Amino acid sequence: MDLAGALAYLDDHVNLETDASVRAAAKRLDRVARLTELMGEPQRAYPVVHLTGTNGKGSTARMLTSLLVAKGLSVGTYTSPHLERFNERIAWNGEAISDAAFVEIIAVVASVERVMDEPPTVFEILTAAAFRWFADVAVDVAVIEVGLGGRWDATNVADGQVAVVTNVSLDHAETIGPTLADIATEKAGIVKPGSTLVLGETDPVLGGIFRAAGAAEVWERDRDFGCEANRLAHGGRLLDLRTPGARYADVYLPLHGAHQGENAAIALAAAEAFFGAPLDPDVVENAFAGVRVPGRLEVVGRQPLVILDGAHNPAGAAAAADAIAEEFGDANSKVLVVGLLQGKDPIEMLEALEARGARVVVACPAPSPRTLPPEEVAAAARALGIESETVRSVPEALARALAMASPDDLVLITGSLYVVGAARAALGAGR
Repeated sequence: MDLAGALAYLDDHVNLETDASVRAAAKRLDRVARLTELMGEPQRAYPVVHLTGTNGKGSTARMLTSLLVAKGLSVGTYTSPHLERFNERIAWNGEAISDAAFVEIIAVVASVERVMDEPPTVFEILTAAAFRWFADVAVDVAVIEVGLGGRWDATNVADGQVAVVTNVSLDHAETIGPTLADIATEKAGIVKPGSTLVLGETDPVLGGIFRAAGAAEVWERDRDFGCEANRLAHGGRLLDLRTPGARYADVYLPLHGAHQGENAAIALAAAEAFFGAPLDPDVVENAFAGVRVPGRLEVVGRQPLVILDGAHNPAGAAAAADAIAEEFGDANSKVLVVGLLQGKDPIEMLEALEARGARVVVACPAPSPRTLPPEEVAAAARALGIESETVRSVPEALARALAMASPDDLVLITGSLYVVGAARAALGAGR
C-alpha cells in the first residue's frame, strides 16, 4: 500500500455517519472496540487525557500537548477534523504523522478489517490507527479529542485518566440533542471511574450532570481554576491563570480571541491534574508561547487583512465576532466568505458573526457532501439586508472577496473547517 492506496482505502469507507439512533451509535463503538481488540488494545499502552466539548477542543488539545511536551514527555495527539490532510489528525509531539508512517498504520487496520463482520467508518479507522501508532512510538501520554459527543464516540474505547470538558452549547443537536442537557449527558460519557474531571462548563444545571458522571475528583472552572485576567497583547493575549495548585501571572499566548484564555486555563488545569502537581512557571511560559492553532482566527494575509476561522456554530461564530471587534476593529469594512454545513441556520450564523456590519457576503459551498447550498446562505444574508453573492467553490469565493476588498478591509473566511481548509490550500498557508 502506498499513500494513494491508503487514501483510496479510506475513500472506500463511509465518511458520513447519518444514523443518529443509539443502536447505530453503539454499533459504531462496538466496531472500533473490535478493531482495537484485534490489534492488541493499543489504547491501554499509555495514559490518556480525553477531551470533549462543543467549542475549543482543538485549541485546548494543542495547548495541553505543548504543556506536556515542555515537561519532557513524548505525547501523541489525536484531533479532528483535518484542514488539508488526514495526517494532521495524528501527531507526535505536535508534528503530524509522516506519509510513510500513515500508510503503515492504515495498512495494519486494513489487514485487521478483513476478519470483521462489517466495515468500520473512516473515523473509526483513523481512531484505531492513531491508538496503534501511539503504542508503536511508545508515547508517554495521548491527548485524545472526541469526534462527536462522547458516550458513543469511537475514541471512548480509551479510558481517560483525566477527562476534559471545554463547554456545552447547541451543536449537532440532531445527533446528540435535542436539549443542552442531552448534549451534556452524551459528553459526560467520557468520564470514567477513578478519573479527574476538568470541567470548563459553568452552567450549574449542566454542571450537575457532569458531577454525577462518576469521576473521583471534579475541578470546576471559576471555582478550582480559571483565567483571572485576560488582556489584549500584540499578536495574542496576556493571561493570569489559576489552578488548584498555583497561580501564573503575565502568561503570553500568541492566539487571537479572549475565549482562548479560557481554553488555556482548562489546558493548564488538565496538565496539573495529569501530573498531580503544579507546573514550573517557566515551563508554562515556554509552552504557551509556542502554541499555534491553524484555522482558528488565523491571520494569513495583510492589506487586506485576511483571517481564517473555523467557527461552525453560533457560539463559535459569536466568539470570533467578539475577537475581531476587539482586536481588528479598525478595519475599514468587512467582506465575509461563508460556507456552512447542513443543519446550520444561516440567519442565526450570520447574526452571530455580526454580518450586518459587513459590506458583502460571498456564499460558497463547503467542500463536503453535507454542504448547505450557498444560495440559502446568500438568501439569508439578503434577508438581513446584506449584499450577497454566490460562487461555485471556496477558491472562487476567496478570489472574489480579495478582488472586492480594499487594502484597509478585513476578509473573513468562516462557517466550516472544510471551508477554512480549502482556503488555506488555495492560499498556500499550510506550506
